[in-house]
Amino acid sequence: MAATDRDLSDMQRAVESAFGLHWKMFLFQGVVMIILGVLAVCAPMLATLFVDIYVGWLFLIAGIVGLIALISTHQMHAFVWSLVTAAVSVAVGALLIWKPVEGALSLTLVLTGFFIVEGIFQSSIAIAYRQVLAGTWGWMLASGLSDLALAAIIIAGWPGTAVWALGLLVGVNLLMSGCAVVASALAGRDIARRIGGVA
Repeated sequence: MAATDRDLSDMQRAVESAFGLHWKMFLFQGVVMIILGVLAVCAPMLATLFVDIYVGWLFLIAGIVGLIALISTHQMHAFVWSLVTAAVSVAVGALLIWKPVEGALSLTLVLTGFFIVEGIFQSSIAIAYRQVLAGTWGWMLASGLSDLALAAIIIAGWPGTAVWALGLLVGVNLLMSGCAVVASALAGRDIARRIGGVA
């Protein structure tokens, strides 16, 4: 039991040190996330299309790079599997870019699943480490619970919610996560002042 308490104290000191040293970077990140979140919430249909097209380009570029790497490699194990994976990535990327509205349906389902997992994980971490993250665990818990609530709303209104849901989900997630990061940064600033670190 003493070893566990010592490990918890070491972890708490490491977290405090990281937040104390880098609180300005966390603050900047949080503010940017809040701004992007507000923009996405104000224009969820536009944000949905942007997210869909962005993900489409990621798939397309990853697939093209995979095909180039495959062609340039002379001896490669699992050639067929690599070829199929790269080709599917190119096809999915092209479809998401070419038909963003239809792609938004699929992406909304995937992202809703992601937010469910993230909400459960973030809520669990907030509760489990509430002593280590004493000043910010409430924000982390609120962020996790908001992800779960949004996922429930999207599922309840499916498929009509798919047109705007992706942009709204991303916007609210960015907004809540940004608030949690800002709260953590401000707590880090207080830690830095308390231990005589960077002010």
